[in-house]
This record gives sequence, structure tokens and C-alpha cells, in this order.
Amino acid sequence: MVSWHNHNIVIDCGPDFRQQMLRHKVSKIDGILFTHEHADHTAGIDDIRPFFFRQGDIPIYAHERVVSSLKKRFDYIFADENRYPGAPAVAVHTIDKHTPFKIDDVVVVPIEALHNRLPVLGFRMNDFTYLTDVKSVAQKEIGKIMGSKILVVNALREEPHHSHFNLREALAFVEKVKPETAYFTHISHLLGFHDVVERTLPKNVHLAYDNMIVDL
Repeated sequence: MVSWHNHNIVIDCGPDFRQQMLRHKVSKIDGILFTHEHADHTAGIDDIRPFFFRQGDIPIYAHERVVSSLKKRFDYIFADENRYPGAPAVAVHTIDKHTPFKIDDVVVVPIEALHNRLPVLGFRMNDFTYLTDVKSVAQKEIGKIMGSKILVVNALREEPHHSHFNLREALAFVEKVKPETAYFTHISHLLGFHDVVERTLPKNVHLAYDNMIVDL
């Protein structure tokens, strides 16, 4: 989640969304940015209902393909007629890699990457860039990331993987983009123990962990 002033923007809405919101005592969300449609990034969307009951329709920002997938899997959330009265609802904002958009006073820049052959979106907000489930990024999209102070990017394991950066690829990407600080996320148990791996990384690169808070 990215927070500024009194705004809270969630990036993806996975199965543990409810637990995360409760643990951090989040009382409102001002929008959800979806990177792509896979279940580990979307399956928690039903748990927006307490926020919906307090706030009304929850804004979501996603590629047209992702919106179509959500409508098929969570049709009751998007229903226009004969809605179940206990169902949450969303305000859909369709986005693409070409067009930045604003949430409050912050410009959000979409960044396209490939998750194997599936296009996914990352997001840059001011000096913060978030990318996950990335295997490759075109040079034009990398240009959108340059100058970021903080980069969050996936590093699944040491062995190569068909749709995610492994550790070597993630480190090479950090070296190319040159953020002030990088945090690796979407880490599997195959990468090894946190403290052991952390000691092998450059000084400006760290492994992220659950409930980590980074100030910018």
C-alpha cells in the first residue's frame, strides 16, 4: 500500500488483503491498482466490502483485459441489475501503458513489463516505482523508471524461471535502473533464508518482508 497525506492506494488485492488491512488498521482505501489478473493478485477483492459499506464504490485502476477477467470471476461485484444487497461495488478506471493518470495530486505512470508473454503493469508514483511478476522490460518502459529513488521488483529464486526475474536478473535490472534503494519482493522459499541472502546483496539492495514500511 502507498500512503500520502490522507490517501491510501493499494497495489493488487491478493488473498491476504483482509489480513493486511486489519494488521495495519487501515480505515479507508482510495483506490486499488491492479498489475494483472492472476489470482494471487486479485483473489482478495471480495474483502473490499467493509470499505465499500463506509465509502461507497471503491475506485479500481486496471487494464481492459484485467477488468474483463475480474467481471467474469467476480460478476456480482460488477452487476448493474439485481445486485445482491451485501455485495461490494467498484468504480472502474481503465488504464494502459501509454497514459499517466492522477489520484489526488499524485501522477501515476503505468509501466509495461512481460510476465513470460503476458503484459503486466507496474506503477511509478513520484520517486517510487513498483514492479512485480516481471521477466522482461522494454527499453522504452525502463526510461519511465530511471531516476526513481525507491524501486520494488520481484526476485523469485536463484534458479532461472520462465516468467519471473531470478536473483541474478533482478540484480542486473537494479544495476541498469540505478535507484537509490531497491527492495526485492515476490520471493519464494527457494531463494533461501532472509538474513543469509541479505548479506550477499549490494548495500542499496534489500529483501522486502511482510509488514515492511518504507518512508520516502
